[in-house]
Amino acid sequence: VPDSGHKYYLQFTTEDYKSGENAGSCLATVLYPKTKSPPVVSIKCTHTKDQKQIEEEDKRLYQKIRHQTKPIIGNNIPDSYGNIEPALEPAWALAVAGSSYLMWEKSTENLGYFMAQVTSVKQWIRKDDFIEFDYTVLLHEMPTQEIIACHMRLTWLPGHPLKVKYFCASENQGLEDGSGMESGSAAGILHEKGANF
Repeated sequence: VPDSGHKYYLQFTTEDYKSGENAGSCLATVLYPKTKSPPVVSIKCTHTKDQKQIEEEDKRLYQKIRHQTKPIIGNNIPDSYGNIEPALEPAWALAVAGSSYLMWEKSTENLGYFMAQVTSVKQWIRKDDFIEFDYTVLLHEMPTQEIIACHMRLTWLPGHPLKVKYFCASENQGLEDGSGMESGSAAGILHEKGANF
């Protein structure tokens, strides 16, 4: 459609964020509308890991978090030396997954984002089976080099979409919902790539 914006066709490979191994390849179309709305993305991926393997990894991550004797609380992940405490790795993994929604929705044709650091994380204890975390994350904006602080509340249960609500300090607006639409996998997303709540 003329004047609706620019459409890009992409082909790229993905990698396991932990091991760096090839995790599959994807074809995507990305439409940046002329209005200030988020990009419209259509994506198809073939994974080198099968769905069962991804589900197993999700379950392992979930059980690791559920079996903590006390809520996960942490600051500055990774630390100034680039290290992540093993006990905080599950919280970091979910932050990577959750912030990907946020970066996707905030990006424009001329601006992109990388998650630089989780400055704070706090797990909430729930009575149901879901796990829930509050995060403050720092996003590195490109090409401006600005660092933007965002608050993010993330709720997850394997087999369900990851739910993400966020608020970024640079915006004068209410809570945004960055949740996934399809049945989500924290592991799957990872292999592919103060506000009051």
